[in-house]
Amino acid sequence: MMRTRANGRCMLGEPAHSVTSVIFGMDAVVDCAVVSAAAWKSVLDPFLRSYAAVHETAFTPFEVRADYLRYLRGRPRLEGARDFLASRDIILPYDDLRGLAMSQDEFFLGEVRRYGLRPFASTLAVIRRLHRDGVRTAAVSLHAEGAEILRRAGVADLFDVVMDGLDAPGTTLPEHPNAQLYLQVARRLGEPPGQVAVIEASAEGVAAAREGGFGAVVGVDRTGAGSALREHGASPVVTDLAELRFRSARAA
Repeated sequence: MMRTRANGRCMLGEPAHSVTSVIFGMDAVVDCAVVSAAAWKSVLDPFLRSYAAVHETAFTPFEVRADYLRYLRGRPRLEGARDFLASRDIILPYDDLRGLAMSQDEFFLGEVRRYGLRPFASTLAVIRRLHRDGVRTAAVSLHAEGAEILRRAGVADLFDVVMDGLDAPGTTLPEHPNAQLYLQVARRLGEPPGQVAVIEASAEGVAAAREGGFGAVVGVDRTGAGSALREHGASPVVTDLAELRFRSARAA
């Protein structure tokens, strides 16, 4: 999917950098956290209850806010689930861990397909402002159904390029954001990475964008993870894209 826009650019980042396109990580566009956390609770609580009964230990339920933010928010599902369970002194074989992650994904997609997702209003305002200036936009997600999730949120048509886990470079779905993922999006936009900004909500996404040599990397901190975003190379870091300052710089 590719649209033709006027040749425009904006000044974005700290220090300000001239960019002609902006790539958004999906978590910077739509609010997946509530549905994702509920999906994890629906899967982990029955498992934890069963494990406690078998091993004659106390059942401690999954805490939607504390456990999700600490172990799972913005992280690959297998890695996050492994670290959460390790915090409860539980170690599972890979196949069992993968089964929990797949069950969570099925529940999450079922909820998205029934009820949709809410896009962040401030992100939509930024995208529309970029479009008025002729700046192209893309969305990227490691989720296999990332494009569908954006459609369900009613925002897929706002992007010139959408690339998800099924469309990502390579023959297997990557576990972590990596530089090649963002570089492939830049190629589809037809722009060198130095002319492209990346807006990400995860430290891993920020690090990958920095490794790819992108012109500006903005971190969106909605969970108190600003220090990790900065440590991985985000500048600036904002708590909401309404705080992001940029100005038009139309090419001649």
